[in-house]
Order: sequence, then structure tokens, then C-alpha cells
Amino acid sequence: MSVASDLTRPDGTPLRVLVVDDEPNIAELLQMALRYEGFEVRTAGTGRKAVAAAREFAPDAMILDWMLPDYDGLEVLAKVRALSPDVPVIFLTARDAVEDRIAGLTAGGDDYVTKPFSLEEVVARLRALLRRAGGRRQDPSSTLVVGDLELDEDSRDVTRGGTPIELTATEFELLRYLMRNERRVVSKAQILDRVWDYDFGGNDNIVELYISYLRKKVDAGREPMIHTKRGAGYILKAAPAAP
Repeated sequence: MSVASDLTRPDGTPLRVLVVDDEPNIAELLQMALRYEGFEVRTAGTGRKAVAAAREFAPDAMILDWMLPDYDGLEVLAKVRALSPDVPVIFLTARDAVEDRIAGLTAGGDDYVTKPFSLEEVVARLRALLRRAGGRRQDPSSTLVVGDLELDEDSRDVTRGGTPIELTATEFELLRYLMRNERRVVSKAQILDRVWDYDFGGNDNIVELYISYLRKKVDAGREPMIHTKRGAGYILKAAPAAP
């Protein structure tokens, strides 16, 4: 028996999660916990099997062990993202140094859980990540517009001046939060709470990192819209019109 998940695929079927860990006990525990929460789950114990499973299973999210017998997690991530560029990934590892967290996130991971962990924590982070990635929402579709920047919450398309901008799930949610708070300063703590749904180990460097990602994509070669208010946070506002 499982608990019905409030996140589904567009056709109403359960979201699919690929669990990759070379420790059978951990993989089995995660599989049982996620199935109980209503997800469809498949496991893999090596990088090669993970890539093959990603190709066949087409997961909506992946929980990926950093250290595997053949590939490391970063190699698996690169190969899976070549097949499915937008699949959200949570790294699962015993490495808890800030440098390792930033390395995993910089490589394209969306979250990071260190061993030992609680199953409840993994499930909570996965659900938050899938919501950011566009699981079924109760809100009506709408488009946010700030100056020449547009974000479609339904299609998840983002454009500036009519030019498409490709964002990861976390970048999209961060931009949406900034746009919903147009011309209002939001602190790092507020961003952590509203975008990541939890305090990222007390480390607000992740906010600075993702703000820098957004600036490169939204502001590159244009009048900046994302501004830093020293000691206070960040603010997004329309760029001044060209004279």
C-alpha cells in the first residue's frame, strides 16, 4: 500500500525516480520509502546500469550516489543529462565538505544529501525538487512579466527581449521568486526558505552561486535586472529603457 503522491506526470501516472547507489541496503530502503510515497522507482548499482536505466526508464528525477564502482556521480550526471537535459538530480554521498557540495551543484546537481541521512529528509527534498521542476500544480497558469523579461509558469518558457533563456529547475524557481517580488529586496535566508524549502545547512553560498548563474543567463550582454543590495539581499527590476 502506498500514500498517494500529490505530484504526478501530465497523464496522471506516478512520477518516476531512479535511485543509483552501489550499497544494496541503501538502494532498497530508498526504493521502499519512495514507493510508499507514491513514486514509481527503479534502482541501479553502477554508473553503466544507471545510464542504461535512464535511457529506458526516462526518470523524472534521480537520486545519485557520488561514488560508484565504475563512474563517479559527476560522470553519470553528464551522461544522463546528455539523454535528458532537464532531469533533476539529488547527490547522495558521505562527502560533506562545502567544497564538495559546491562542486556537485556547479556540475549541475540540484541538491545534496550526506550520509547518514533520514529517509524523511530525502523524501522531503525530493518532493520539493520535483515541485520546482514542474510537477502537477494546483495554481492556474500565468505569465510573469518584468520589463522585457517574461516567464511562463505553465510552459516554463523564459524569454528576454523575445530571446529564449534555458534554465535549470532551480534557476527557474529562483527567477520566478525574484519576479514575483519585483522591486522588493529579498534576503538570502528568504530565498533559501522559499526556493530550496529548507535551510541549506546554514550555507548561503548556494544562493550566491545560483544568482551568478542567473545573471549570466538573464543579464549577459544586456542592461542588468538582478541587483545586489549589500548586506540586505537581492532585487530584480526592469532595466531602464534605451534612450
